[in-house]
This record gives sequence, structure tokens and C-alpha cells, in this order.
Amino acid sequence: MNNRIKHKTYIPRERYIEKIRPFIDKDIIKVFTGIRRSGKSVMLELIKDELLESGVKSKNIISFNFELISNSRLRTAEVLHEELSQLIKPLKNKVYLFFDEIQEVENWEKCINSCRLEFECDIYITGSNAKLLSGELATYLAGRYVEFVIYPFSFEECIKAKKINNSEIVIAKEFQSYLKTGGMPFLTNLQNNSESSNVYLQDLYNSVILKDVIKRNNIRDVDLMERVVNYVFSNIGHTFSSTSISKYFKSENRNVSHDTILNYIKACSDAFLLYKINREEISTKKILSVNEKYYIVDQGILNAVYDQNFKNIDQILENIVCLELLRRSYKVSVGKAGTKEIDFIAEKDGERIYIQVAYLLASQEVVDREFGVYKYVKDNFPKYVLSLDEFNMSRNGIKHRNLRDFLLEENWG
Repeated sequence: MNNRIKHKTYIPRERYIEKIRPFIDKDIIKVFTGIRRSGKSVMLELIKDELLESGVKSKNIISFNFELISNSRLRTAEVLHEELSQLIKPLKNKVYLFFDEIQEVENWEKCINSCRLEFECDIYITGSNAKLLSGELATYLAGRYVEFVIYPFSFEECIKAKKINNSEIVIAKEFQSYLKTGGMPFLTNLQNNSESSNVYLQDLYNSVILKDVIKRNNIRDVDLMERVVNYVFSNIGHTFSSTSISKYFKSENRNVSHDTILNYIKACSDAFLLYKINREEISTKKILSVNEKYYIVDQGILNAVYDQNFKNIDQILENIVCLELLRRSYKVSVGKAGTKEIDFIAEKDGERIYIQVAYLLASQEVVDREFGVYKYVKDNFPKYVLSLDEFNMSRNGIKHRNLRDFLLEENWG
């Protein structure tokens, strides 16, 4: 049964497709993970389109979305396997199997592994929880899968989406919208309607918290969990520890163990709501195990749920840059040199770049702070200061870029 999603227009998301193409038709399971509604289902549709264009017959593409009630009877490994056997046996040539939100199927790993061994097939699965790739999967499919994390739209993708619907684009205006509502793909249908976008984002947040955090982790003290999340949201881009959160709750006459706090934060990270960024000692390149930073998957959710209203614009800009680095497959850490910090060290393919983020370089003190921190970096890799200033303030080999322009550049370094 092909549960094909109907879309008027797809945003190509070529950065992802380029990474996926080398694995199409290879004996390795393609796993797409990421927060709910980030575009994983559409990614499956884009791959199906590529297969059809390459000559694969539509009858050889079999897909199931396990969030649909019509597929509820298939949510056990045995029943799903029997259904697949009936569908595949009459077909000639290779089949392509697409499973959306596979975690809804009990013991799904056994079914997927059995299909891989029994049939000539190419398998693609999506899931909204990082635990998808732990435990049983490691046992059954060790070395047989490759993961692609699907993030909400980048600023570049938001611009492309707007161009499809509206030929007149003012970059600065679109960036203000991106700052406020973020890049969840569905928002392109709401024509920059701030109130509707907030309702959607609050609903998305509630869905993730309920289904992928509370329910999946059997959390009983929902109020405490939500308070921990609010604390993390209010400290996006700031270093903190479970001890500091514990002290905060103690000041409110609530005793909360470190383990409980860490478990709640990890549950949110497993649901792709939060991303942990470790600190790195610049001189030794040693990863530090304390006082990491957390960033949210999309600043629109932060604004809708926590009502930031640009009160912490520096942290919002940092968040945007951090997620863009992750989106472009960089390994990201926070640089530490004595008492000073570099916002991001980003490494890929043996190369690295350093990034400082500021709202505006509005005074000599701010300029000295943002550029001066690089005196602690002794290598010759590119060093950036990003801000929303319109004129170039590059100096001493350190590149200053307008943050909007930087996000739209094809390549950095």
C-alpha cells in the first residue's frame, strides 16, 4: 500500500539529496531522523521522485506511514512482515521500501532486518527519536545503516520557499520573519501570519513534549519536566550544569536530583528538541565534560513557547548559527581559552572555522571583545565575526560578515 503524501510543490533540499544519492540502491538502510514535522516525510517523497525519474516502476515502491490510523493493524513486526511478504512476492525486480515513523511498530528492527535478508530491496525509514538508533537496532543492523538528520528549513530554504509563492523578496524583511517564526516547513503555507505561526509552533512543541518526551520516557512529574525545559530555554547559549539547575529549584523549595534533571534534558535531546554542544579547550583540543551549552532545534519554537520577543537577540542569533553549522554537517563545539570563550569551533573533513556571533558591533568595546578573543587561537584556519552590521569591519585577517549574507553563502572557509 502506497501512502503517498500530496504536496503542491517540494522545496528540493538539495544539500540533503546530495548526501543521500551515493547510498541509493546500496545494501544499507537509510535512516532519517529529526524533530516532528521537520520534513522527513517529504524527504522520502523526494527520493521516490528520484527513483521514478530513474525508471523504477511505481508498483515497486512500497510505503507506509505508521501514524495513519489505516496502518494501525500493522504496528507489530510479525503483522508488518506478513503484509510485506504478500506485497513483494508477486513483484519482479528490486523493491523500494519506505517506512515513515517506524518507531510506532513494535519490534520493528526484527522486521526490517528480516526484509533486508529475505528480499531484494532498498530500505528507507524515518523516526522522531534518537533512541531509534540505539539498543536493538545496534544488535540487528550493526554496520548496515546510515543516518541523516533532517532539520527545519535553513534561512536559504525559507527564501527558496518564499520565491516559489512570491517573486518579490526583500532579504532583510525575510530575515526578520525567520528570526521570529523560524524554519518549520509548514509555516511557508501561512504567509508570514505571526498569530497562526505561533499557534502552529505551540501545537508542535506540545506534540513533541507529549509524544516523544513524556509518553516515550514514562515521565510522571510533568510539571517538573516542563520547568526544567523552561530553564534550559531561558538559558539557550549559556553554559550551565545540572548542579546550577538543582540549586535554582532548591531556591524555589523543590529538591530535584541531578540524575532527574539530566534524564529530562536527555529525553528532550533524544526527541531532537535540544542539541548539546560541548566545550573544547583551545590549546589542547580536549573536550570538556562540564558546563556544556544547549541550543534549540528552531528559534521559532523558542519564541512561540517562551515568548522571547527578541529580548535575548544575541542568543537567538547564536542559535541560528549553531543549527546552520549542524545542518551543514559540521562537528560543533564551544571554544574555551582561560576565562574567554569563542562561540563556535566548527570542524569538517579535517578543516575548521571559528565563529563569533554578535547582534551589532555598536561600540569599540564590543569590537575589541569579538575580535580580540582570537588572539588565543594560534592556527591559520578561517576566523569569522558575524553580526547584522551592514558594512565590512574585517581586520587583522579576521573576516567580518553580515550574518544574513553568511547564511546564504554556498561554502565557507
